[in-house]
Amino acid sequence: MNRAFEIEILSMKRAKNVSDLLSLLPNILNQIMKDKLTLLADGGSTKIDWVLLKNDAESMRFSTPGVNPSLLQLEDVISLLDKYIKDVQIDFPSVGEICFYGAGCRGKAAVVMHQAFTTLFVNAEVYVHTDLLAAARALCGDACGLVCILGTGSNSCMYDGKEIVRNVSPLGYILGDEGSGAVLGKRLAADVFKEQLPDDLCEKFKQECCSDIDTLVQHVYREPFANRYLAGFTKFLSSNIQRSEIQELVIGEFERFFARNIRTYQRPELPVNFVGSIAWFFRAQLEKAAQNTGFRIGCVLRSPMEGLLRYHGAEAQ
Repeated sequence: MNRAFEIEILSMKRAKNVSDLLSLLPNILNQIMKDKLTLLADGGSTKIDWVLLKNDAESMRFSTPGVNPSLLQLEDVISLLDKYIKDVQIDFPSVGEICFYGAGCRGKAAVVMHQAFTTLFVNAEVYVHTDLLAAARALCGDACGLVCILGTGSNSCMYDGKEIVRNVSPLGYILGDEGSGAVLGKRLAADVFKEQLPDDLCEKFKQECCSDIDTLVQHVYREPFANRYLAGFTKFLSSNIQRSEIQELVIGEFERFFARNIRTYQRPELPVNFVGSIAWFFRAQLEKAAQNTGFRIGCVLRSPMEGLLRYHGAEAQ
């Protein structure tokens, strides 16, 4: 029930006579007859995928750049969301429900995101969850399982079919995020400029991705979104994956992900499920790393959105 409808119901309860009650009925009927508009969103560090639902049926899809509330002030989050969503011409007051799953949406960051949405969408009920819960619901639905994200960043959890019951902290791309696009890109760049790869690969990287150390340092240490910049190097890994040196780098990093994250859950009998572009495009290497570390791969999705639509009982186009 949206806020406008609640206000009408409250007014109806306060009506002093039949005349007052009848005067409120047109507004009550209008609220009942209005289309139910819901925004469902999956927000990663790099981009947000949105689906607008009209009466639980898919009406529109669009994507915007990512918004990570753990890295931004409330005013900045409001400004960015306002700009991104207005660009697709959604009528903010008409939205009755928002379900947002996002990177970094826990604790104070979740409060910031909730406040931002309630500021912009005054008639909407707002629900903010982590991107890890999005992955769990998309991959497992109501079943228990091991759930992982391998995209720009990485994460993992044990899911009991209703909620996340254990989570090994990913620690971000500086301290952790094993297997992520950012860490794969970081390792690749370091191997190139420390001359750990064959000369022809190093030269090709410098021509296609980053020509010199000064440029690399500028992007990584002095400009925002270094994780996105480093993750961009995974395109080079993908286009050169036939090279044994690249295979070794990627498989080795995935082995680190299994060893430092999945092994901690001590559930080797369960398949390991993945969502994210890195898991999707490097699935063969992920399978090999799982085999090398004593695990097996379950479901792999490029994006959680289709699974989320199923979980929320929506009708996809």
